[in-house]
Amino acid sequence: MKKHQLILVCTALFSFLFYKESIGLNLALFGIVVAILVFIQFKTKSALIKFLFVNALFSCLAFAWYGDFVSFLALFISLIFLQFQNEFNKLKIIQSIPIVIITGITSLGRPFIFNQWLPQTKINNNGVKKLIAFVLIPALFIICFFIAYSFGSETFSGLLQYEFDIDFGSLILVVALGFYFSFSYWNYWVPDYLYANSYQLNNNFSTESVQDVTTSFSFLDIDFERKSGEISLILLNLMLLVFIGAYNYEQFFKTQPISELSSATHDRVNSVIISIIMAVGVILFYFKKGFNFDAKALFLKLLAKIWVSLNAVLVVSSAIKNSEYIIHFGLTYKRLGVYAFLMITLIGLLFTFYKIKYQKTNAFLFNKMIWVLYGVILVCSFINWGTIITNYNISVNKGVEPKFLSSLNYNNEARRTYFSLYKLNGENSETDREDNIEAYKKRNFLSKIGYYEFLNKN
Repeated sequence: MKKHQLILVCTALFSFLFYKESIGLNLALFGIVVAILVFIQFKTKSALIKFLFVNALFSCLAFAWYGDFVSFLALFISLIFLQFQNEFNKLKIIQSIPIVIITGITSLGRPFIFNQWLPQTKINNNGVKKLIAFVLIPALFIICFFIAYSFGSETFSGLLQYEFDIDFGSLILVVALGFYFSFSYWNYWVPDYLYANSYQLNNNFSTESVQDVTTSFSFLDIDFERKSGEISLILLNLMLLVFIGAYNYEQFFKTQPISELSSATHDRVNSVIISIIMAVGVILFYFKKGFNFDAKALFLKLLAKIWVSLNAVLVVSSAIKNSEYIIHFGLTYKRLGVYAFLMITLIGLLFTFYKIKYQKTNAFLFNKMIWVLYGVILVCSFINWGTIITNYNISVNKGVEPKFLSSLNYNNEARRTYFSLYKLNGENSETDREDNIEAYKKRNFLSKIGYYEFLNKN
């Protein structure tokens, strides 16, 4: 299909699915159709394309079941990445972020530049010309004005004895939104400078970069900067060793009141976050361009690898501290989020170590980490974390306050069973949760969320 045909088809489908409907099953159906349309555009379907297509389908199913923000984010990113590989497979996937933002802004005006997206064709058949000029165009004007006049006169609208049961305000809004999203999705706008500078995001250095051993500061030559890096990393490694010792002493040997455990855990996790960000920043500062290939930088590389390894130890220590927090107080979304962050951080450190060892560009790290973040979002969209938290907390009898359990999402069966067994009441939180369930069950078919449809009434 041509680009303008895809835009019009998706606009019509969006309008049909979302007119007078809330977001629910309709978005999942729309996403599935769009994913299929993108997939059939590929002439050669590589393993990556198949992988992204399957992910897009599963993320659509996840949204159909949960309908929450995480599953929406997974659906959105999956469709963006799939189409990006279709349109711009020579660009890096990380460039999809600025391209989506730029396209979203420019799509407010680009549709009016018709020659950029509508085909420039000439009709040679006089019969077709007469049909368009003498029938279709006048008929379109007649219909539009008849509808407009019908709202102003019941007698006029009764000429055809037909009453329009259409909310034209809602219809126009839905069609406009559908066209905007469809136009933006199928007609990305990529500034020339993104193409021209895409080489800077390559994972490997070019021949010119290998030979370009330049310093970061004009007033220092290469020997001074190398020695500066060695001194800096020696001191940073020593300081990090002391910090890890103090950190683990406080964690494993120092007696601490349970009441202070929460604030202590937050402080330590925050310190890890700051430390890791600065650690990666130090590596990116010293290992850029031809400096990676400096034959005299072997000691600097060794120090950098030690620095990365010590930060990995700090991540593991922080994970143990978070586990201790969970043992005392039970699971929450935030505590699971800490695990997710630490896992992403550890993977980032592994890629940083790989970058140093195999002399990769700084962009290599960002190119890899965007896939890691996408994978984490995708996995999170498939799992019912609310039920996991509820079942775990009940099993260890921690974090089982009725109001807290009632505030969790998608744990209704486990929560109801537990409350019924022990005659508990989540008060307003529980009432609001049950009211929301009833509201979801009463939605129209296209607006439904799958999870609530298979949930028994209380």
